[in-house]
Amino acid sequence: MKTRESGILLHITSLPSPYGIGDLGPSAYEFVDFLERAKQSFWQILPLNPTAADYDNSPYHGISAFANNPLLISPDLLIRDNFLSKEDLEPLPDFSDDRVDYPKVIAFKEKLFNRSYNRFCETRRDHEYMQFCRENSQWLDDFALFIALRAYFKGKNWRQWPREVVEREPHIPPHLEEELHERIEREKFLQYIFIKQWSALKEYCNCRKIKIIGDIPIYVDYDSSDLWVNPKIFFLDEEEKPLAVSGVPPDYFSETGQLWGNPLYRWDTLKSSGYDWWIKRLERNLRLFDMVRIDHFRGFIAYWQIPTGETAVNGKWVKGPGDDFFCQLFRRFPSLPIIAEDLGAITPDVREIMRRFDFPGMRVILFSFGDIPKNPHLPHNIPRNCVVYTGTHDNNTVRGWFNDEATTKEKERLFRYLGRQVPPDELTWELIRAAFMSTANLAIIPIQDILGLGSEARMNRPATEGNWRWRLLPDQLSTSIAEKIGEFTEIYERG
Repeated sequence: MKTRESGILLHITSLPSPYGIGDLGPSAYEFVDFLERAKQSFWQILPLNPTAADYDNSPYHGISAFANNPLLISPDLLIRDNFLSKEDLEPLPDFSDDRVDYPKVIAFKEKLFNRSYNRFCETRRDHEYMQFCRENSQWLDDFALFIALRAYFKGKNWRQWPREVVEREPHIPPHLEEELHERIEREKFLQYIFIKQWSALKEYCNCRKIKIIGDIPIYVDYDSSDLWVNPKIFFLDEEEKPLAVSGVPPDYFSETGQLWGNPLYRWDTLKSSGYDWWIKRLERNLRLFDMVRIDHFRGFIAYWQIPTGETAVNGKWVKGPGDDFFCQLFRRFPSLPIIAEDLGAITPDVREIMRRFDFPGMRVILFSFGDIPKNPHLPHNIPRNCVVYTGTHDNNTVRGWFNDEATTKEKERLFRYLGRQVPPDELTWELIRAAFMSTANLAIIPIQDILGLGSEARMNRPATEGNWRWRLLPDQLSTSIAEKIGEFTEIYERG
């Protein structure tokens, strides 16, 4: 990132749609048109991996590092492509416009997926589909089998399956594979449809000079196809249970730290393969997106290792692959468009890796007004090679923060910095202006802040349930809002 640009953060699930959840259909294209009218260059989203009810449908707890979320498939585009008829959608459930009801959405879309797959089976499988299956067989075959087995064994994680299924030496029992054949093929079909719809949307963006920023969680979950297929690259014991798990130590955000619970990597094993699994993971993501943000980037340099069964307080820092890992990546990818999520307590060795490989970091305006000397998030302290946000998916909105969280001291520092006492209904745009004015090469603003929404529009409250449900209403993106953000883009030369 060498030029001044800007964009908007909005996850696909938050788009308007009559089907209970945002998808890759008409509203996604309308949002791209809004971005173009607002003179934006980037659309940032959250991870696209398949989610699971076990993990509160969090996009940061995917059940595959390679597959995509079928819930984002558009029924309207399935109708257009003759995989569904309008009658197949009836009766349409009474979905909420502003919240995702995941159980209701999943039940509805499962019916549509079954009908779509049956319609697909009635026709001769086209060359494009067969080519997709061949090109993605390295992950697709295992993922489809994993999903079929997960449904067959009803809620048990892969370690609780029969031994001959867990170990696959070299295959699962033939009678089981035969019984699951249709479900396996259905899952491949859904991944094909997702990519077909996603590729068309990405092309629509790129033709309008809008680039998409994706998101890669550093870890995967224990109950995922990746653990089942590649247990040797994870820090597991002889019974394939985690020896230690991920998290972060106590800091000024949390007195007890955070216990994430993801299995950790065996970086020595990964190194011996030339980091093959990670290279393939990045390769796939760089086909999906123009740029990727890597969550918890510091975990590549040193990670917090928590013994299984312990709290985050009892963890310890363990050295990660660091320089060797990124040297290998650059041998494979001459250009590596990565944004390093470097929020929290970051040590000099992390900064050195970022400097050496020229990875932009992140700054958050909402973090500017705490009692921190030379606060790195204050607009005048933000470096050029950086992405500045008013807030991220984990933060409250600007308005929600000011009304519900900011202390008296933080408000005083805020007003002193702005040079005046700003009314709450003007504050969001003042902080957007501060982000756009900063020297950071890229400014990304959550759509909730562009709309001036409060705590009710927050996407995620870490360590709580009931997240990832907020949705944009159909008429909220007005022409006047596009013009206002477009004007900021022109004034601060981010066009």
